[in-house]
Amino acid sequence: MKSMSVFFKDLGASFKKPKVIIPILVVLFIPVLYSGMFLTAFWDPYGKMNELPVAVVNQDNGAEYEGKSLQVGQDLVAELKKNDDFSWRFVTREEADKGMKNDEYYMTIVIPEDFSSKATTLMDEHPQPAKLVFEPNEGYNFLASQIGGTAVKEIKAKVSAQVTEAYTETLFDQVEKISGGLSDAGSGASTINDGAVQLDEGALKLKENLAKLVEGTNKLQNGVAPLEEGAVTLSQGAKELKGGASSLASGLSQLTAAQQQLEAGAAKAHEGGLQLHTGLQASLQGAEKLQAGLAAAEQGSAKLQTGLEASLQGSGQVAEGAKGVAQGLEQLTKASSDLAANPEVQKLLAASKAVAEGSEQVAAGQQELLQGARELHGAQGQLLQGSEQLVQGQQQLAEGASQLTSGQEELSSGLKQFGAKLSEAATGGQSLASGAEQLSGGAEKLQGGVGQLSGGVSTIASGSKQLNNGAGELKNGMDKLATGSEELASKLNEAAEQTSNVKKSDELVNMYAQPIEIEEHKLNEVPNYGTGFSPYFLSLGLFVGALISTLVVPIRGSSVAEATGWNRFVSRTLAFTGMSVIQAILSVALVLYVLKLEVQSVPMFYLFTFVTSLCFMFIIQALVTWLDNPGRFLAILILIFQLTTSAGTFPLELIPDWMKVLNPLLPMTYSVLGYKAVISSGEIGVAWQNIGILAGFGLVFLAITMLYFLRREHRHASSITPVEA
Repeated sequence: MKSMSVFFKDLGASFKKPKVIIPILVVLFIPVLYSGMFLTAFWDPYGKMNELPVAVVNQDNGAEYEGKSLQVGQDLVAELKKNDDFSWRFVTREEADKGMKNDEYYMTIVIPEDFSSKATTLMDEHPQPAKLVFEPNEGYNFLASQIGGTAVKEIKAKVSAQVTEAYTETLFDQVEKISGGLSDAGSGASTINDGAVQLDEGALKLKENLAKLVEGTNKLQNGVAPLEEGAVTLSQGAKELKGGASSLASGLSQLTAAQQQLEAGAAKAHEGGLQLHTGLQASLQGAEKLQAGLAAAEQGSAKLQTGLEASLQGSGQVAEGAKGVAQGLEQLTKASSDLAANPEVQKLLAASKAVAEGSEQVAAGQQELLQGARELHGAQGQLLQGSEQLVQGQQQLAEGASQLTSGQEELSSGLKQFGAKLSEAATGGQSLASGAEQLSGGAEKLQGGVGQLSGGVSTIASGSKQLNNGAGELKNGMDKLATGSEELASKLNEAAEQTSNVKKSDELVNMYAQPIEIEEHKLNEVPNYGTGFSPYFLSLGLFVGALISTLVVPIRGSSVAEATGWNRFVSRTLAFTGMSVIQAILSVALVLYVLKLEVQSVPMFYLFTFVTSLCFMFIIQALVTWLDNPGRFLAILILIFQLTTSAGTFPLELIPDWMKVLNPLLPMTYSVLGYKAVISSGEIGVAWQNIGILAGFGLVFLAITMLYFLRREHRHASSITPVEA
């Protein structure tokens, strides 16, 4: 049986049933109703902006600026009354709040009390911008609030131009005053030049005198060097004298101890002499003790001699150091007349000479003390020799006992006298050590003071050199100042001549207030919102029309019982194709002849609409044929994703990244692009390219539908037994 015959029989059967034909006729107008209603509603929303109520509250109190009354708020109100951008309602603050609360106004524009006064602060140290309060009623209508925000920006630009114009007039008035001020400044700069020349001469004299100061400080620094060396030598000698005096005091203390032992031995010897007749053994022990005491006394005498020699050497060094200090101070006073006249320096010179003389006297006394120590050492040697003879002559003790007793008494008396003198010597040694310690401390302080004096002199010398260098830089700077002030006077006079040529005019003021004008050149101009949204709403209407068509037209069945799978496929496809073509024609007729949509090519517009409608119809036919109601649900999901990813409203770049992945996979993407080319840009090549893609979508899904019918026929044939056949 021929497929066309099946199609016409199915078509005739449908027309015989009013319950079928009426829904079909209604579905044919679905794309028209869907896209037509949306496009009619949003065709030109800005064309009726003058019917949008907006409250304006003027609370501005005005201000005085450069002796002129400034009423920026009133000027703004007058400007708004001249245009019909919105339905302006000039009300009080209370009326505006009440109207906003009752949804009578879409927005409120408030001009604050200080609007004019803040507009005059541009020249202040801390300028404050004038504020225009915009209060949109976003809950009433969000898009209206966004449109109002754009309008407020335009109002801001107009008010800014008026304020700038007022500032510019004042600025040109000030320029005229500046011209006279620059002339006066030029005269003042000439006077500065004369003063700079005089300062240059003074800087030259200052540099010459500072050079003399540098020379004098160099001489002073050279004179301090010998003084510093002498102070170091004196300090070293004083330290050595301190060590020798300490050694002398220690030796005298040991000698005193030894003398006490000697005295005790002599006493015992005397007792032994008295008891000599009692026993030779006791006499022998006393002699041994006497011998031990004499040996200890000899050692102490030797240490005393060594300490005196060291002390004598230290005293000599102290004397040499003191002489060096005195000589250094004399050279310093000869080198600097100021130091020679300084009383403190004179006292220091006298003290250093006194120290030198005292050191020489100490050295002489130590020489005599050393000589006495040497004699004492000789006497102690003789005593030691006598004690040995005493031991050897113990056998003669009995005979010379009386003589020994007498000699021992004389020895004891001499030892007591020797002990007294030795105690005096020990006390003198301690006094000498204490004085040497004080002398060492004073020498260290003298060395430190001389070091500070040397450092101060060096600092003075360095500072005087820096002053000399600074004077040279000052001289160079004064030369530049003189040259610069002369040039300044010349330039100020030139500036005065140039500013005197500036003349205020209305055209010049307007130019400064509005220096830029925008010249707009639109590429592929879109006259209104309806034209811009047509690609989106046409695609949406055709897709919805195709989806609803599957609800009123049988998807798989046929009125011809013996029709094959291929016959049913052709019959159903032709039915959906016919509905698709009629829907496309009705949609095109609406937008072209009712809404007066302007397109670049009417034939291409018809062709593209046919291809788009067929593509959507074949896609939905395949989904519903295979899945029935789940297929319709899947078609609705595809529609939802297409509404957000087709870039029919907002640019593709503004949607989430994961949605961008779906953009090239869905057919409405290419229908929107093709409609934009046919309606606005006129890029016919782009339109043909998208026709090819949509045709590819349609043919693929048409083949999927055909596969369903052929596969079902094969299963039905295989289930018939030979008897049934």
